[in-house]
Amino acid sequence: MHHLSMLLLSVLGFACLALAMERHQEDWFARPFNSSLTTILRAVGWALLCGSLALALCQPLWAVGLVAWFGHLSAGAGVVLATLVAASRLAGTRRR
Repeated sequence: MHHLSMLLLSVLGFACLALAMERHQEDWFARPFNSSLTTILRAVGWALLCGSLALALCQPLWAVGLVAWFGHLSAGAGVVLATLVAASRLAGTRRR
């Protein structure tokens, strides 16, 4: 259960950090957000990533949890990246 939670928090954290970038805001919502919402998204993204680290360190063997955390971070970043790439390609084919 910890692994699924770490992965979910990592995906959500990276999604918030991606939406805190002006480029992705314009891609997804056709306009940039105001600076306060961008700051909130950035803070929530980092908090979610720190939460996933806290879950990893609660494992009985914290060193194994830390290694698993790096794996979940990589997988979470990959999921968000694949989603961003797929969405931009689908939007590009719709515009043609």
